[in-house]
Amino acid sequence: MATEMQSGNTYSFKEAGVLGDIQIADEVIAIIAALAATEVEGVAKMYGNITNELVSKLGMKNLSKGVKVLVTPKDVKVDLSLELKYGYSVMEVSSKVQEKVKQAIETMTGLTVSMVRVRIAGVAIAKEEKVTKA
Repeated sequence: MATEMQSGNTYSFKEAGVLGDIQIADEVIAIIAALAATEVEGVAKMYGNITNELVSKLGMKNLSKGVKVLVTPKDVKVDLSLELKYGYSVMEVSSKVQEKVKQAIETMTGLTVSMVRVRIAGVAIAKEEKVTKA
């Protein structure tokens, strides 16, 4: 399968004997990465920039929040910003996220992932439940 870059953020895949080109937008790869990362136990949420936070407050979902993707004809590089749940090992969760994201992108797109960089941008502390006396 041959990969070639299209306009800015779309990539086309050509394979002999098929009916036409397959195009995958960077945004799709970013969404796959974000969904895979949030499935890992210990990840509280993706951690976006101020624009993403404003978009989410307006009620619009940005599924690729906290993800940057660089797709070249050779490979894919992914940068993730995460918020972890308190009490989980940073190294263990980060390693699991790297594996899960790499596997998800490669399985769903057929692209080769050469790097998954994980940035821990925050820690989510569970709010204590109020105890009422009976």
